[in-house]
This record gives sequence, C-alpha cells and structure tokens, in this order.
Amino acid sequence: MTPYYVYIILCEGNNFYTGYTKNVKSRFRRHMNGKGARYTKMHKPKSLVYVEEFGSRSEAMKREKRIKRLNH
Repeated sequence: MTPYYVYIILCEGNNFYTGYTKNVKSRFRRHMNGKGARYTKMHKPKSLVYVEEFGSRSEAMKREKRIKRLNH
C-alpha cells in the first residue's frame, strides 16, 4: 500500500497552503514551478514546513480538511 502525505507550505505573506499527495518532493517542486495549485501560483511558496504520513488517501484527505478548518 502506497502511503499518502499531508503537507503544509509556508507562502509569501506568511500564508499557508495545505494539500495531500503520494510524493511530497515532486509535489513541492510543482508548487515551486507554479504548476502545483492556483493558490501557490498567486502566493509564491517559501518552504515546506510540515509533513504527516497516512496509510490511505481517505485518511490524508480527512486530515487535510481538519487542518484547513484550524485557526491560524
């Protein structure tokens, strides 16, 4: 079973972007190249600040939703 990861990127303006993926390094490179997500095209990524591993896509998606509901 391939693990999934939830990750948080610190972007310009000290904003955060949260997502999930199978390959964190590849996905972060896509964000850095402006091809990862609409949000990170508009808010340039600065650094990867958090990664958490999950056994399934559904677990990762649930965690991503919980993180996005948190107050900064």
